[in-house]
Amino acid sequence: MKKKKLIASILAGLMALSVSFGAQAATRDEIAAIKVEKASDFKYWNENSPTKKKIINFVEDAINPNSKNYIPPEDRIATFDMDGTFYCETAPLYFQETMFFYRVLEDESYKAPKKIVDFAKKIKPKIYNKTGITPAENKILFQQLTKAYEGMTPEEYRAYVRKFMNTNETGLTNLKRGEAFYLPMVEIISYLSNNGFAVYVDSACGIDTTRELVGNIIPIRQDRIIASDFVYTTTEMGKDEAKNHFFDRNKEKIIISGKTLIENGQTVKIFSILNHIGKKPVLSFGNSMGDSGMFEYTLQNNKYNCAAFCVLCDDTERELGNISKAEKMKATAIKRGWETISMRDEFKTIYGESVKREK
Repeated sequence: MKKKKLIASILAGLMALSVSFGAQAATRDEIAAIKVEKASDFKYWNENSPTKKKIINFVEDAINPNSKNYIPPEDRIATFDMDGTFYCETAPLYFQETMFFYRVLEDESYKAPKKIVDFAKKIKPKIYNKTGITPAENKILFQQLTKAYEGMTPEEYRAYVRKFMNTNETGLTNLKRGEAFYLPMVEIISYLSNNGFAVYVDSACGIDTTRELVGNIIPIRQDRIIASDFVYTTTEMGKDEAKNHFFDRNKEKIIISGKTLIENGQTVKIFSILNHIGKKPVLSFGNSMGDSGMFEYTLQNNKYNCAAFCVLCDDTERELGNISKAEKMKATAIKRGWETISMRDEFKTIYGESVKREK
């Protein structure tokens, strides 16, 4: 009897270990439950991770009043890019671009203009086959991202995002788009938030897309989400300028105009920090040259100990990594004095053990 109980206890322990480590992709509820307050709470980083050690040392110094690197609570600002930094950006492309193809080519409830349909059909194979699109095609794609939602209210658009979040990622097994968060990076956000840091998202993704993806799951307040702005209008505005238009709550509603997003990328991210935060970050996290402005601004003449971290897309087994792109980004980071984070070498898991790259 004792032997049977012992075996049952061991099996139960193994099952619990499997679940806690992420035998399946973490659900949104499980991601939301991630809580890191102290160094020993980290679960998703390899023990020898240099990034984890640097972050822990940075935070312990920052919150220690006796340290020369102490940072007052009001100045503990950390900014994070989203796509490719703590959320998947390559399955096969950014969330909002992938949703655009679904909206235009698959959504039976929407009839897109022929011009948009023809363009989407032309470039979708290039993107899904990873052969790349031209700069001119990329510009047109960016212009059309919001055209496909023209006339939607913000609430209708966010509901559409939530619906698309339940679809499966392309190129990765057992993963829904709303669950595609890098668990180790979510731990960093939690650790900073629980140690007196004000954490902001500073993303080039559309603002309402970002809010819906991050909301109720990542410990970042909605008013600390900075992103590319939608251009709104009203159903009665006509040719009026918004600054001169009286909005009558009884006769009209706010809708998406269909005009191009006001992009929050590269140096614009610096201006966003100035306009929305009003203080220089002491930590910034990104993954590409689109985050270079945020990195450089954080490191420029900062009165506090500071650092910029660049996530490298170097995992080709558990993520849709690109080694040549990662090596190029690493070389730039070393040259510019940015810290690097290797997904391949430092992340114990990314989304959960059942998530693999489709062969």
